[in-house]
Amino acid sequence: MSKRKWGLFLVITCFIAYFFLPKIYATVTQKSVGSMPYVLEERENVAYATFAGGCFWCMEPPFEKLPGVYEVVSGYTGGHIVNPAYNDVTTGETGHVEAVIIAYNPDVIDYQALLEVFWRQVDPTDADGQFVDKGAPYRSAIFYHNEKQQQLAQESKNELDASGRFDQPLVTEIKAAETFYSAEDYHQDYYLQNPVRYEYYRENSGRDKYLDEVWGDDRIVSPEVKDDGATLLHLTKEELRLHLTVEQYYVTQEDGTEEPFANEYWDFEGEGIYVDLISGEALFSSIDKYDSGTGWPSFTKPLVEENIVELEDRSFFSVRTEIRSKLGNAHLGHVFDDGPEPTGLRYCMNSAALRFVPKEDMEAEEYGEFLNLFK
Repeated sequence: MSKRKWGLFLVITCFIAYFFLPKIYATVTQKSVGSMPYVLEERENVAYATFAGGCFWCMEPPFEKLPGVYEVVSGYTGGHIVNPAYNDVTTGETGHVEAVIIAYNPDVIDYQALLEVFWRQVDPTDADGQFVDKGAPYRSAIFYHNEKQQQLAQESKNELDASGRFDQPLVTEIKAAETFYSAEDYHQDYYLQNPVRYEYYRENSGRDKYLDEVWGDDRIVSPEVKDDGATLLHLTKEELRLHLTVEQYYVTQEDGTEEPFANEYWDFEGEGIYVDLISGEALFSSIDKYDSGTGWPSFTKPLVEENIVELEDRSFFSVRTEIRSKLGNAHLGHVFDDGPEPTGLRYCMNSAALRFVPKEDMEAEEYGEFLNLFK
């Protein structure tokens, strides 16, 4: 075989290995693990919405980008067995569909806005799946959590059906929510953890081509959000630019880094917690803060792990782990493995992305649940 053919063979082999070996590995080692029931919190400022729109990888991004959304979790619902695994669901024999459950703040964004976004992600006329994914596990559906959601979902479906946008009847089901099972970890935030593979799948799925044809300029919707009086989640990026300082905007919205030894909290020693500047999410405690000698506020661990997102950062010719706030989606800093015991980690944050809440103000600002840390 000539060198040219060998070169071509190696390129094709590497391409196949990059895109398909991880999926084969997942099939062998992960798909049999099974899922766990998602626990719905009963809190005043938390509501839930559940939507099925085919591949759940593609249903996470449009909702995670919305103000007022706490989290979007991929999973399975509507079936008849407990703790289904991915390879069980895809057979179509369990009755489950791939779906996402959305935890959101109804004081910031309402259910009607989520419905507007949902309809712009699916083909509601296809009863046999969505785009390239065919079969019962990929059919579209809205699972309502209360009578008000049922009413709003039915009204929005009727309105869309009567709009003339589709030349076939809408077959998306509207059903009562059942137990939602969180899918295996490797499915969560797949578009963030595996961006190249995700984009390759999405581009070839036919989803975007269809949605562009159907919705045109109306495909992207900017839902109206409300001021909850406590956070900046209701502000657009342009409004944030006016509200934040130049440095705060540069760090949180443009993934910038402030100057070391010349920022607000690098050597601050007050007792209390550090929260996200945009969303108010509790992020770090002064108890876990230490002097790393770097000139930036550093912590050995987060206060609430669920409030942060870790992403691979390949900028500056290196691979680092970026830290962002879950709800605020603000750039916070990076985490490194050169920290002290007991974790061995150094969460190196930007002061400009944080707000400090003193111990004596925590109760009044509704962070009282963390006061026991300082006793």
